[in-house]
Amino acid sequence: MENNRPNPENKKPGGFRFNPYWIYGALFLILMAMLFLPKNTGQSTNWKETREMILQGDVKKIVVVNDRFVEVYLTQEAVQQKRYKGVRKRQDYLGATEPNYSFEIEKGYLNNEIQDLKATLKEKNLDPQGLVLHYETHSDIFGELFQWIFFIGIFLIFYNLMFRRMGGGGGAGGGPSIFNIGRSKAQLFDKDTKVNKTFKDVAGLQEAKLEVMEIVDFLQNPKKYTNLGGKIPKGVLLVGPPGTGKTLLAKAVAGEAGVPFFSLSGSDFVEMFVGVGASRVRDLFKQAKEKAPCIIFIDEIDAIGRARGKNLMQGSNDERENTLNQLLAEMDGFGTDSGVIIMAATNRPDILDSALMRPGRFDRQISVDRPDLQGREEIFKVHLLPLTKLSSDVDAQKLAAQTPGFAGAEIANVCNEAALIAARHNKEAVDMQDFQDAIDRVIGGLEKKNKIISPEEKSIVAYHEAGHAIAGWYLPHADPLLKVSIVPRGVAALGYAQYLPKEQYLYRTEQLMDSMCMTLGGRIAEDIFFGKISTGAQNDLERITKLAYSMITIYGMNEKVGHVSFHDPQGEYGYQRPYSEKTAELIDEEVRALIQKAYDITKALLTEKREQLEKVAKALLEKEILFKSDLEDLIGRRPHDPIEEPTVALEPGAETTEVETNIETTEAAQEITNTQNESTQEDDTTTLNNDNVASDTEEKPE
Repeated sequence: MENNRPNPENKKPGGFRFNPYWIYGALFLILMAMLFLPKNTGQSTNWKETREMILQGDVKKIVVVNDRFVEVYLTQEAVQQKRYKGVRKRQDYLGATEPNYSFEIEKGYLNNEIQDLKATLKEKNLDPQGLVLHYETHSDIFGELFQWIFFIGIFLIFYNLMFRRMGGGGGAGGGPSIFNIGRSKAQLFDKDTKVNKTFKDVAGLQEAKLEVMEIVDFLQNPKKYTNLGGKIPKGVLLVGPPGTGKTLLAKAVAGEAGVPFFSLSGSDFVEMFVGVGASRVRDLFKQAKEKAPCIIFIDEIDAIGRARGKNLMQGSNDERENTLNQLLAEMDGFGTDSGVIIMAATNRPDILDSALMRPGRFDRQISVDRPDLQGREEIFKVHLLPLTKLSSDVDAQKLAAQTPGFAGAEIANVCNEAALIAARHNKEAVDMQDFQDAIDRVIGGLEKKNKIISPEEKSIVAYHEAGHAIAGWYLPHADPLLKVSIVPRGVAALGYAQYLPKEQYLYRTEQLMDSMCMTLGGRIAEDIFFGKISTGAQNDLERITKLAYSMITIYGMNEKVGHVSFHDPQGEYGYQRPYSEKTAELIDEEVRALIQKAYDITKALLTEKREQLEKVAKALLEKEILFKSDLEDLIGRRPHDPIEEPTVALEPGAETTEVETNIETTEAAQEITNTQNESTQEDDTTTLNNDNVASDTEEKPE
């Protein structure tokens, strides 16, 4: 549909457009001219000269204005005399007669002078009655009018500015006024303001991209689906962790669809005034229906889509709920029309209202997960293109393998940091080492080269990190070690270990138990070698405590507590626990027993491998950073790594085939892999996060 808005490029040069404000400007100039146009009050004189003119009989009358000014009017005969040649009798611009002379006096001063003057006239036998003396009070009409207009103008300017801010610019199609505060703030993208993003710019989201591309096909070829009796979906909800590309997908839809695209955030509906949110929803859909077929994209819809009735404070959430009710009615109410597709994005689908999630409103929910290995490689290739000078050793596949759990935004940050690091070192091209440093910075923070650490603390950090490394090296279900470092990074991270987690959804009890043991390796190593413990294991203890409670209260991995789950993502329980005090005591006891069991297993392992642990710690004190190959040289190959089978050659001239172990892996749980590469507090190590293990809704393969 064509856009009816005026295009600035189509305006004729030099075209005349009448502005109604010109009338107000002209009236203001006329008023100023009337106010400040100089009035002729005659020539300046004083009472002494005026007295002489009176004694000579040349004064017709004297007017005392406001007891402050004296105006002297000469007779007609006196004006014709030579001594008054420069004085002429004339009229002002309003036709009034002007005085010939004027001067200023003090209040009450003239009364005594007039009495003395009359006595003088009487002595000289002159008629004092011929002198006419008037007392008048004049009001400055134009001055008072100007004052009124001035203050009214100041008030109007303040009024306009204040309500212009409150109106927020009026939104789409509205001017900056308080009366446009209920107008929608959606930004319109059409053929005049086209988005440059396309589906080619979206990588690593193949399944989600196919779903969204079908929505675009609905709009471009609707008869293809309606001829078979199908209906175009009314709503599409993009769900996924932050940084995975939900907004990027929406931009690609705006660039590919070729229809008007309204974009706004969920917070744009929220306002301090009652009823504004619902009014903006109505105005948004009114504009959208006028331009149908079109797409409305609401980013962060959880700002207005929270489940109703969850707020404990009565009446505090009415405005938000009214906005949501209006949105529900517009999406699928009694009088809704077709032709408007709603796209929304959120990273918190668990708190959305069930009425908003049902079919008929959001017919499709597209999961935008963290990319797998292949997806990360594709994303790296996209973000490597803007880097004009790359070294030949930069391999997107290797970078993807070293960044498990990274989202698209984090990968973009790694590429940008690598370019900045290369420029900081005055390199001509970005090489692989720059990307390694960039990954370390994203995971652990900025390297603190000037951080002063005592030799004793450095030794504690080295043995702590060596304890993590050795525990993970010999535990069968622990993730393979990628790198261990005692270089200070971030705010309080004195060291960290980076692992390469498997890309999987489901975790067994043995895997979670080994994860707890690996996390406890740092504190146990301190206890074994120094006989004391430090605060460096704070973050380790937080993680294993959270993981232990999750195993018992969420995943049902405890015999005494039983196969129950007290998981409450939507806050239905509120502040109340869905179990008794006796059960709470049992949970606490089982958590302590589980952590103590992991502690005993890890301590026995590290005591047995004390020699290897000491080798790794000393190597860390010497080199500060150790990779997997360095540990293999120090303590041998990891016993639980799969053995690669050699290539089996066939008869001469025949093709060769590789016999290798085919281990199917799935994509890592979103939150676990994200936390595997985080830097830890003090000299902590990176371990598993407990609250985001496998989803209980995952289907088992047949």
